[in-house]
Amino acid sequence: MKILLVEDDKTIASGLEYSLQQDHFSTILCYDASSAKKILTEQLEQISLCLFDLSLPDGSGYDLCRMVKEKSDLPVIFLTAVDDEVNVVMGLDMGADDYVTKPFRIRELLSRIKSVLRRYHKQTQTKTVIEIENIKINTLEGKVYKNGVEVILTALEYRLLLIFANHIGQVLSRNQLLEQIWDVAGDFVNDNTLTVYIKRLREKLEDQPQNPTIVKTVRGVGYKVGD
Repeated sequence: MKILLVEDDKTIASGLEYSLQQDHFSTILCYDASSAKKILTEQLEQISLCLFDLSLPDGSGYDLCRMVKEKSDLPVIFLTAVDDEVNVVMGLDMGADDYVTKPFRIRELLSRIKSVLRRYHKQTQTKTVIEIENIKINTLEGKVYKNGVEVILTALEYRLLLIFANHIGQVLSRNQLLEQIWDVAGDFVNDNTLTVYIKRLREKLEDQPQNPTIVKTVRGVGYKVGD
């Protein structure tokens, strides 16, 4: 899951970037509005959440938020040293999802980021069609298509794919996956069984199952779908 961080204070920026990466987020770091606008123009579809400093040397976080919301429904959190009601209301009215005042505790910021992302994931769960590369999931029909051709999945394979689809870009550990699917098949799903189902899912969805680009392994952590 990729976060665009725009912060002109390089000390704060480097600390934030390190903390985000330690929490398994990937980051794009910009120090000014002009470089952030270039990233938003070229890589918007790869970004999961934006962290914008409100006051930038060549512009404002408001301008960046407006640009994001005109193009996409991405979550935006403002970072600011100004703690006054007018700025808070203006940011939220513009479509910002949260507002964090400096100085802040990094754990609090990470918690707010995850809370915002959870809200967006719940919205994703209500979608009737979810697309992942060349895979389309129609949740109303309970059907999956690859390049327009239906792929037949078992109930547990379909459930596993939905779990990934509802956590795009998020690394899921094997334990997290097991907790969500063990009761679906009617039989106990253990660690070895999960390995088999991951393998079967890849064989049905991937062009090259040995080199998966959809269900990717994150070594030592688990699996993820999407950037």
